[in-house]
Amino acid sequence: MNTYSNWLIIDTNLKGVKKIVPSRFEDHRGSYTEIFNKEFMLKNNLNIDFVQDDISFSKKNVLRGIHGDQNTTKLVTCLIGSFQLIVVNNDPNSNQFRQWESFDMSFENRLQILIPPKFGNGHLVLSEFAIFHYKQNTQYNRDTQFTIKWNDPHFKFIWKNNNPILSDRDK
Repeated sequence: MNTYSNWLIIDTNLKGVKKIVPSRFEDHRGSYTEIFNKEFMLKNNLNIDFVQDDISFSKKNVLRGIHGDQNTTKLVTCLIGSFQLIVVNNDPNSNQFRQWESFDMSFENRLQILIPPKFGNGHLVLSEFAIFHYKQNTQYNRDTQFTIKWNDPHFKFIWKNNNPILSDRDK
């Protein structure tokens, strides 16, 4: 059985960033969604060797990020709740340097975002709480990461909350 025949891959305005929508099976018991399938990725020329999965649980109005590095590809999923994800190109050699895009992600819409290296991402929780899940192809190393301030005037980000809850790193 081809469990990913109804999956979609959609290009975004940012070169290399992709929306992935896996199929969902629903019946009287609830729903079932496969959130990763290596064969599907390979058949769509996305040969990524993910080595680490991470989850963050956050309450409403928490904004995490914007972080990234030069080597890591991430596959972001919302497991519970909803959040706004902002992805920004931080590659000074790209003609899209400093361009960004916003995505509304939720358990209901099943949207996943594939984020290539040299892009940063941050998310703002919109529901009472949310679980943010991501796979990455490198081991986490904070020393190699860049941080872009959530309200950096060069980027003119449009967040759905102008007074988020932040960590010291993200202030």
